[in-house]
Amino acid sequence: MIDVKALGKVAVLMGGRSAEREVSMMSGSGVLAALKSKGVDAHPFDPAERGLDELRREGFERCFIALHGRFGEDGTVQGALELLGIPYTGPGVMASSVAMDKLMTKRIWLAEGLATPAWRQVHSAAQTVDAYRALGSPMIVKPVREGSTIGLTKVTSEAQCAAAYELAARQDPLVMCEQFIAGDEVTCPVLGTGEDARALPVIRIVAPDGNYDYQNKYFTDDTQYLVPCGLPDGEEAVIQALVLKAFRTLDCRGWARADVMIDAKTRAPYLLEINTSPGMTGHSLVPMSARATGLSYEDLCLAVLAGAALDNPA
Repeated sequence: MIDVKALGKVAVLMGGRSAEREVSMMSGSGVLAALKSKGVDAHPFDPAERGLDELRREGFERCFIALHGRFGEDGTVQGALELLGIPYTGPGVMASSVAMDKLMTKRIWLAEGLATPAWRQVHSAAQTVDAYRALGSPMIVKPVREGSTIGLTKVTSEAQCAAAYELAARQDPLVMCEQFIAGDEVTCPVLGTGEDARALPVIRIVAPDGNYDYQNKYFTDDTQYLVPCGLPDGEEAVIQALVLKAFRTLDCRGWARADVMIDAKTRAPYLLEINTSPGMTGHSLVPMSARATGLSYEDLCLAVLAGAALDNPA
């Protein structure tokens, strides 16, 4: 049982300055309503409109981070909260920073023997063409430090490479090209910390024409989310073990959600990325997976909040 009163005055950080501001506002609004329904003294707080130093002045005792993308999911807000001494939800400074950077995440996973699609970092349209020739078609071009498929293009010809590079570079000067893995797209959340961390049920995503883009993620009802996932026998457990190892390898805590592609021919799973401040909108996947275990949206929010911590508590 969670002592709601002991949680104190809570700020739900939402909005922010990233390209995912709109989604963050939806996530934060849902979380805020859920916490209030549980009796938590919760209040909205938009770092794009107010300085974080106001958190201490106004007596906030912990923060639920519902920010997505840069300036919220990348270790910057986490570092500020460390300095303020206010516990917060989700992974700490280093884990958040690394996970936001898809290149660094891939390098670490590869060093630990965890499978991830082949990639190239590129600095120009010409290098994007070279990457296309090396990685094959289709190829994914995306910003290194952005989420929600913002700035992402699925390239199927050399003629598309220049526009794909320019689109990604408008979001982030760091751009990467990634081998496309054809097959089942799945995602798997993790809740908890250290040895107590556990993988939740895997969700299989079936998007219209296989295009799981920003619109199909948040604003349409055409995408199918399958829980139970319906994967062949034994595959869900393999995915859960892989995601749990990926979570621990980056020293994540609290919660996160990893995206995985399963090769249609070999059935081998490949880690794409890990989200350290997962979405909590009406279309979001962590609450969907949690609900399959009997954990309601409201109880999920409360459990995540109760796990708020600091990297370096006083």
